[in-house]
Amino acid sequence: QVQVVESGGGLVQAGGSLRLSCTAYGLSFDDYTMAWFRQAPGKEREGIACIRSSASNGRTYYEDSVKGRFTVSRDNAKNTLYHQMSSLKTEDTAMYYCAAGPPHLTLMRNYYKYWGQGSQVTVSS
Repeated sequence: QVQVVESGGGLVQAGGSLRLSCTAYGLSFDDYTMAWFRQAPGKEREGIACIRSSASNGRTYYEDSVKGRFTVSRDNAKNTLYHQMSSLKTEDTAMYYCAAGPPHLTLMRNYYKYWGQGSQVTVSS
């Protein structure tokens, strides 16, 4: 049984930093592209960052609004995905989800098969 578990969310002031973690159980972690999505109240869930497997050189892709501020990385030995968020803005407030999908560099939600339960990030002004 596959399980994806996020941790590390919380409350932070604008301009601050926060790191999310996501550990996946029950799957061959390095076979999957891993991604971060987020969903703000009243908005659609959007993909913001993804990272391919080491076999694909761990290539990353970022949505424009987070490029240069957020960094995604993975530790395949620990089956863990990380999301370092810096220069946080109030508009980054959302529920953040980790997802595992096929080995493509994509932020299309329908490609992702396994999802975590989400971790809340709140950025105060």
